[in-house]
Amino acid sequence: MTGTHLLPSDWMARLERLTLGSGRRVAGTLQGKRRSSRLGSSLEFADYRSYTPGDDIRRFDWGVYSRTGKPFVRQFMDEQELMVSLYVDCSASMDFGGAFGSDGNPSRKAGENKLLFAKRLAASIGYIALCSYERVAVSCYSDGLDGRLPILRGKGAALRMFQFLQDMPSGGEGSLAAALAQPGAMPRLKGMTWIFSDFWLAEGAEQAGNALSRLASAGQEVVLVHVLSPEEIDPELSGDLRLVDSELNTGKEVAITGRVLERYREELELYRNELHKIASERGISYAAVSSGMTLQEAVFGVFAGSGLVQA
Repeated sequence: MTGTHLLPSDWMARLERLTLGSGRRVAGTLQGKRRSSRLGSSLEFADYRSYTPGDDIRRFDWGVYSRTGKPFVRQFMDEQELMVSLYVDCSASMDFGGAFGSDGNPSRKAGENKLLFAKRLAASIGYIALCSYERVAVSCYSDGLDGRLPILRGKGAALRMFQFLQDMPSGGEGSLAAALAQPGAMPRLKGMTWIFSDFWLAEGAEQAGNALSRLASAGQEVVLVHVLSPEEIDPELSGDLRLVDSELNTGKEVAITGRVLERYREELELYRNELHKIASERGISYAAVSSGMTLQEAVFGVFAGSGLVQA
């Protein structure tokens, strides 16, 4: 599958009408999608950036174009974009789920592969940002930072983002703390950070909480997107089974009974509540989604319902 197929074209058309619901009053674009809280600085020149379709032609610098043949627009202090950083967990546990019906579509019972669903969600958020003239950086991580895409601008950069996400393989343990501890892994500019993960964390919730605290302290408005498969949320297992950890490759013999499944669901709910509590204590948004959802249900239902995206 190529990056162009990561998101259907009709879905991309719907995303183009949305913006990210950042609660931070940051510098915005001349087109009015995100206004600056700084007044009286609109005549203070800041920088040039490449022209993208939809930019105000009045900011087009014809002098630079005549000298270089390259289209640029002038950017002023109150026209700087929101910085959106996307982190996708590509650990082995994410490569799970994804039964398909005879028509080739994901089974609603088993859902889509978790990693593919997380990549599609990240691609959707990134596409919304690019269409809103925001800056976007994308990283994939497991037990470290596995890959990073330099900052992108403009709708024309979407295919590069899609291809990067599509090409990232899975493997390793999921350690958000280890990934963010690597040099240059933290966002350099204040903005909005989205993390897409099943949060089966190698380091435990407490160390992950410390990493999230560093993000919040770095001026990030953080969103945790907790992605689980329908099989993880409500497993349908029975009998004597050997369960294998996909990241550690260790196994355990278990006799699955109704009581065991009930206890599992209770523990999962406790863990979700713990993550939500860790996020809330740090002013971080938490959104739980299932890979059995459609993109529409996740974006227009869960994200829009939480105010994370807006029409």
